[in-house]
Amino acid sequence: MSALKERTLTPFQSLATAAYKGFIRDKATLFFTFLFPLMFLVIFGLIFGNQGASKTVIGVVGDGPIAQTLAKLDAVELKHIDSAEDAAAQVKAGDIPAFFAENGTAVTVRFAASDQVKAGTVLGLLNGVVSQANVEATGQPPRFSLEAAQVEDVSLKPIQYLTPGLLSWAASIAAVFGAALTFVSWRKKQVLRRLQLAPVKPVTVLGSRIVVTLGVAVVQAAVFIGIALLPVFGLKLSGQWWLAIPLLLIGALAFFSIGMLVGAFCKTEEAASGAANIIILPMAFLSGSFFPVDGLPGWLKVVSNVFPMKHLNTGMTDVMVRGKGIEALYLPVGVLLGFTVVVGFIAARVFKWEDD
Repeated sequence: MSALKERTLTPFQSLATAAYKGFIRDKATLFFTFLFPLMFLVIFGLIFGNQGASKTVIGVVGDGPIAQTLAKLDAVELKHIDSAEDAAAQVKAGDIPAFFAENGTAVTVRFAASDQVKAGTVLGLLNGVVSQANVEATGQPPRFSLEAAQVEDVSLKPIQYLTPGLLSWAASIAAVFGAALTFVSWRKKQVLRRLQLAPVKPVTVLGSRIVVTLGVAVVQAAVFIGIALLPVFGLKLSGQWWLAIPLLLIGALAFFSIGMLVGAFCKTEEAASGAANIIILPMAFLSGSFFPVDGLPGWLKVVSNVFPMKHLNTGMTDVMVRGKGIEALYLPVGVLLGFTVVVGFIAARVFKWEDD
């Protein structure tokens, strides 16, 4: 009965089944497709999970109206120190970014130049409090007022930015490595030669592998989002988050085309794996998968806009985190589809059914 059922399978179904079985039986592929990216999600999620609760620690010598005002701010933690000399020593040692001392109406601030970000934060807070105190001392009402609030939901956590980027990276790994290693292996074992001689169309061979790639991307999305939704990480999906799924599938197609190109040039699995890593890892770092690209030099930002992963990350974040709708996907989808067509066409032109 099983043999009869096997004979009734179409060439497309047989090839897709073979690709699927080869995927799940390869422990290394399973590790780098699921467990390796999930390790980054878990580690980064645990490290940055409580980032929103962190406070700026400021040393203070003495007690005065400035210190009393700063003590009321939720984002500030004051560390009372007995003397300015002791406070300066702690700043030099890196224990605190800065300290201030009040002497009547004079406020003295000392900060560490080695940590300009925190020092700038402290100076900004103190300037604001001192300016407010000066206005109140005049007895005149302030002419200007400032109201600040974040545009996202107050429950927003770093995991909501990490999940889209790491999921994009994981899908790119699966698509590139899956395509490259499969075609290289099939060529070495002369599977492609047999398929070329058999009454099987190239579209059938290609389509069967694409189906497996898209199926893996869907499973990755379910696993990543499911784990990130756990209370320990606290992912909160917003907006039309489900739009991330079709975008992820289109992104998987783009990276599958890269895998085809790598598989067309490489003759061994080792060479294909090395080439895929050289392409994917720098792209992930420059596309915002691990950290925001806002701090990159201007020319690197321009370079990152060429990468398909940058547009995949942006689109995924827009619909999963920022609550945007389908209009946010027009540009990413257009770039990814265009990239797929161009790179796929080149890969098809240079593709070889057997080694020379």
